[in-house]
Amino acid sequence: MKLHLDSFITHLSVIKGRSKNTSESYERDISKFLNFVRKQGIENIEQVQYSHVLEFLYRLSADGLKPSTISRSLSSVKQFFKFLIIEKVVEKDPTFLIKNPKSKQALPRVLSVEEIEKLLEAPEPTVREGTRDRAMFEVLYATGIRVSELVGLKLNSVNLEMGFVIVEGKGSKERIVPLGGKAQSSIGDYLAGSRQSLLKGGHCDYLFVTGRRKKMTRQGFWKLIKNYALKAGIGKAVTPHTLRHSFATHLLERGADLRTIQLMLGHSDISTTQIYTHIDKERLKEIHRRHHPRP
Repeated sequence: MKLHLDSFITHLSVIKGRSKNTSESYERDISKFLNFVRKQGIENIEQVQYSHVLEFLYRLSADGLKPSTISRSLSSVKQFFKFLIIEKVVEKDPTFLIKNPKSKQALPRVLSVEEIEKLLEAPEPTVREGTRDRAMFEVLYATGIRVSELVGLKLNSVNLEMGFVIVEGKGSKERIVPLGGKAQSSIGDYLAGSRQSLLKGGHCDYLFVTGRRKKMTRQGFWKLIKNYALKAGIGKAVTPHTLRHSFATHLLERGADLRTIQLMLGHSDISTTQIYTHIDKERLKEIHRRHHPRP
């Protein structure tokens, strides 16, 4: 069964062009499923039945996993069996009659403009890491790009004179996103001295680097933003995606149209972007509740 999983992951990466993160997510979900059915005495993928999949989902639910997580796991297993059918490894799809569990779509957490300002001011501009971190935060909030896209920015993908970055998104699709004056200035300050100081005479193609003369990693940036949020006194969980959500929400609140936001975020389907209209509606409801004489 492991060989079939390896073939599927290769198919996702090479044929479908899925990102490394996406492929790894599929691999984790399907590995968990295969480990489960092995414990049920299944040694051949052709032996998997509808009841095994259903029992797997029940087990995930009993373990306290969220409906959204269970739904993602089921989707991964469904895609795996679709691949096996195409490859003629199995004749029947045991997941065919199983529907994804319904769950209320959670509204993404966002920061207020005031909280964003506090976060952006948290890095110390007099130290090289602080100049870099401020530039990374400014770019993330100015563009709404994903953290993987942020750390993947290369020097030649930034045009400070014209004020835009070329971002390589999911499926290696490129898009052009405006930077804005604040982000341009912060990048300029970082490039003027901090970057070369961090590289210590070395070379790196990527824009944001560490003191080890390598590109900043996703995990490294997650730790940075978490620490700066604490330093800024922001009393809520803050992740790189929080800035992406805040970017989209603040644009929508100030009149930007959904199609433009979709293009900048790199969403292939506008229905994904429409979650931000729900945020705006929830905000309006909250304002009404707080200020109307008969809420």
